[in-house]
Amino acid sequence: MTAPDVLTFGCRLNAYEAEVIKSHARTAGETNVIYVNTCAVTAEAERQARQAIRRLRRQRPDARIVVTGCAAQISPEAYGQMPEVDCVLGNAEKLDSKNYGGTAGERIQVNDIFSVRETASHLVQGFEGRARAFLQVQNGCDHRCTFCIIPYGRGGSRSVPLGELVDAARALLANGYKEIVLTGVDLTSYGADLPGKPSFGAMLRRFFALVPELPRLRLSSIDVAEVDADLLRLIADEPRLMPHLHLSLQSGSDMILKRMKRRHSRAQAIAFCERARALRKDMVFGADLIAGFPTETDAMFEETRSLVAACGLTYLHVFPYSVRPETPAARMPQVPGDIRKARAAWLRAEGKRAERRFHEACAGTRASLLVETPRLGRSEHFAPVRLDADALPGTIVSAGIELGAQELFGRVSR
Repeated sequence: MTAPDVLTFGCRLNAYEAEVIKSHARTAGETNVIYVNTCAVTAEAERQARQAIRRLRRQRPDARIVVTGCAAQISPEAYGQMPEVDCVLGNAEKLDSKNYGGTAGERIQVNDIFSVRETASHLVQGFEGRARAFLQVQNGCDHRCTFCIIPYGRGGSRSVPLGELVDAARALLANGYKEIVLTGVDLTSYGADLPGKPSFGAMLRRFFALVPELPRLRLSSIDVAEVDADLLRLIADEPRLMPHLHLSLQSGSDMILKRMKRRHSRAQAIAFCERARALRKDMVFGADLIAGFPTETDAMFEETRSLVAACGLTYLHVFPYSVRPETPAARMPQVPGDIRKARAAWLRAEGKRAERRFHEACAGTRASLLVETPRLGRSEHFAPVRLDADALPGTIVSAGIELGAQELFGRVSR
């Protein structure tokens, strides 16, 4: 019999929760069980999950297949009707240890996600095959961007109290992790549901003070509309906060941002990048961008194209717009699919050019690398660096950086 496996799609929060699933399944003594932890952010993510479920059934005909995650939470009946699926667990149910260890119970165990009021702290001890650890700070979202279905998979915004975060971080550090990534659905909305309503920046400032042994911290994604003075001060003064911020921007057109129901403007995005770079000159930015949102004209798309240079973006996470049923954007006039794909391809190509320019700027410098595999590390700016000698995964090494034809190379100090 085989031990429980988890196949995870989507975000870092899903990756964090996959470790919770593994822990509960092992504690319950489960064997020959496969958990498929789905994503619902695009139709393609759901297609891949369904394809994987069918493939897993062919490969492991005797295994019990449990489907969970955002797609399962939003469309439980659709997954429950798949003949390959034995059980569907909701996003809250997958984190409850009571739902592990047996085959009894209803085929579909999915409750109203908006009835969940707390985000439980799960003391994950480690992450299989990963050099860095994820730490869930927040879950859910109270906003209703017109393209997004995720609140219906995650529920309302809920925050983990600081004391639980500190305990979880110390446990991870005690197990040898040198870098922690804070994750959440809407990270910078942290605290609105907690006593005193601490802001994300205020929590982060106290977190650094209470965990002085933490070498490196990253943020999974931030919303420029929610950045506060505490976070700006940390950008300027806290060297353990890595100089790489991923921004939820989506578009560079104010009209499209309004139709998306985003809370920031193009000018705010540019101003934040300028301010952050003024506070820390080596700051680099990644960003989520959607190409071909409904009603997007060539001129509106050009505003997104020009935002890459205006903000000085380095790492682009590009999605061609994907219709999500029951969202307001699905009822808007749609951009033809071939135009969406062409615009996404341009943005991805521009992202490659921006990344190359950044690599060229890194040549001749030294970097502190978190080793992911024996011959690959990531710099403070999240640049991948190929090492000239084996190093121990999970350690931090210093290396001189050289530019190759396709990638950066690092000569490790000995």
